[in-house]
Amino acid sequence: MTKNERIIENVNATMSMEGMPLTQEDRDLATSCLEGKIDFGEAIASLVKRYTQKSVVR
Repeated sequence: MTKNERIIENVNATMSMEGMPLTQEDRDLATSCLEGKIDFGEAIASLVKRYTQKSVVR
């Protein structure tokens, strides 16, 4: 097991304890960050954008 795989498995174990295991997409994003293919800040911004609800104008 590589260092990156160990890191991802540790994160998955922690998240699983909270009932939120990593999806394959999560694992792929983490791998990309750990390999330097994407900046951690960019990954965080992408996740915040994806999961932030847009307010409804009435």
